[in-house]
Amino acid sequence: MVAFTDSFSGFSVDDLDAAETFYGGALGLQVVRNDMSILEISLPGGSRVIAYPKADHEPAVFTILNFVVDDIDAAVDALNAAGVVTKIYEDPDYGTDARGISRGRGPDIAWFRDPAGNVLSVIVAR
Repeated sequence: MVAFTDSFSGFSVDDLDAAETFYGGALGLQVVRNDMSILEISLPGGSRVIAYPKADHEPAVFTILNFVVDDIDAAVDALNAAGVVTKIYEDPDYGTDARGISRGRGPDIAWFRDPAGNVLSVIVAR
């Protein structure tokens, strides 16, 4: 068996400057651009993820990051105040309300996109 010492995940973006502004500014996460021009993003709970530039980037078709919150309404209010659009699904299967929050189909959740089109969420863990 391999003796792993750490782990992290990564995803691509098409504009590193826009990603740095979004993750550091709009979401308020600690973001550092390393020597290889890759963003190292510190996540709540001590995890980290990298965002790397990719010229032929295509947004992920699934949720790449879930941010756990205690109050979905307060989280959506804060995101919207920072210019983040949470109502990205019109499909009734997602059951979102006018603010983009899906309630009563599992944990309350609201999805949004980063500037590269990748899907993220705020979710209430129960």
